[in-house]
Amino acid sequence: MRNIAFGLSIALAIAAPSMAAKPASWIDAKTGHKVLRLSDAPGNYALYFNYNAYTPQGDLMIFQTADGISVADTKTWAVRSLLHRPGAHLLFAGHKTRTAYFSEQAKGGDDAPITIYAADIDTAKVRKIAVVPKGSRIDTLNADETLLAGQVASRDMPLQPNAAGVDIKTGQTAYAANWPDGRPMVYADAKEFRLNQRLDAKIPMEIFTVDVTTGQRRSVVKATDWLNHLQFSPTDPTLLMYCHEGPWHRVDRIWTIRTDGSQMTKVHTRTMNMEIAGHEFWSPDGKTIWYDLQTPRGEDFWLAGYDVATAKRRWYHLDRNEWSVHYNVSADQTLFSGDGGDSEMVAHAPDGKWMYLFRPKPVPDVAGIRADNADSLIEAGTFAAEKLVDMGKQDYKLEPNARFSPDGKWLIFRANIEGKAAIYAVETAKPGP
Repeated sequence: MRNIAFGLSIALAIAAPSMAAKPASWIDAKTGHKVLRLSDAPGNYALYFNYNAYTPQGDLMIFQTADGISVADTKTWAVRSLLHRPGAHLLFAGHKTRTAYFSEQAKGGDDAPITIYAADIDTAKVRKIAVVPKGSRIDTLNADETLLAGQVASRDMPLQPNAAGVDIKTGQTAYAANWPDGRPMVYADAKEFRLNQRLDAKIPMEIFTVDVTTGQRRSVVKATDWLNHLQFSPTDPTLLMYCHEGPWHRVDRIWTIRTDGSQMTKVHTRTMNMEIAGHEFWSPDGKTIWYDLQTPRGEDFWLAGYDVATAKRRWYHLDRNEWSVHYNVSADQTLFSGDGGDSEMVAHAPDGKWMYLFRPKPVPDVAGIRADNADSLIEAGTFAAEKLVDMGKQDYKLEPNARFSPDGKWLIFRANIEGKAAIYAVETAKPGP
């Protein structure tokens, strides 16, 4: 346990609220669904798929640009600037308060400490929460908004040697590597190769929490596993999900733990060689952990669910073309989404570049006859898939990271389908006649 510097609310120069800009719109020629371009401002970033982007009331969505933090009205999708703060890194929105959390790194680059701030979404007033060590990454905020959680490694190891940051067009590391005979690997294989090198380095790491009120930092777990993808339960303030990062077929990826370090639980156990599980996320009610499951890798595709209270499992099967980089679920849990993938990715889908809407369908018992041990078995199902957006021009090095709007009527995603990165929304229902 150690004390972290924190401060009271501080006055910061902010831009006056700008006029809201209405988004461009069109009907997708192949799907018939309405698409909006919310922002193509330089540096736009719509948050990772499992980070909360909405106010508790669901009326505003926050996102980042090179200029700072902006908001979109979820009824009209009009966009305006909230905070003029170039260099700020947006983290997520509060679950209980109308707050945008963000971080800034002091001058000195990667060797400088990182400061965490909270901005009132209505007034743009900013307060300082804490300073965390260099290399720290704050990933998540708990359900009652009392704790942040993050992870830090004892030393930095660039995933791509000699790479100059990330690809500005995709936000991804420009992975590259060669086979032993000198042939260059495709991007997907090069990424796996570099991730495996990082895993083998066994760099000591720590997951920690930060008290939002006092700035106090506490250790949760230390390991030489590659700790990543922290996600607090949306309903249980002390339950934290995290992953062991690396090539998915090598690691036992998905875990939960209490903030006091107790009840460490592995969520999925591999049963065959090359079985993989990952890109996990919580259901909105905190009862289920959903994740991409492949049995084995690249051959059979599922969206798998794990009930955290009972360990009961539900698996929904997907066709190869329906496999997606990330999945998500609507607030009422009646709809799922997928953002597709290109032919170089794990599914090698010949026609997978679509934004999808999925409606779950359980596999019924035959003639109403239920097996005696059915309750102890995996509950299987399928998806009825609907294509929402033609992503044929998408470079999937830029991951769409789709999320439903709070009312489930829109799916928000990031794409480069018009040649540069932008934030879009697609209506989940087709326009009426």
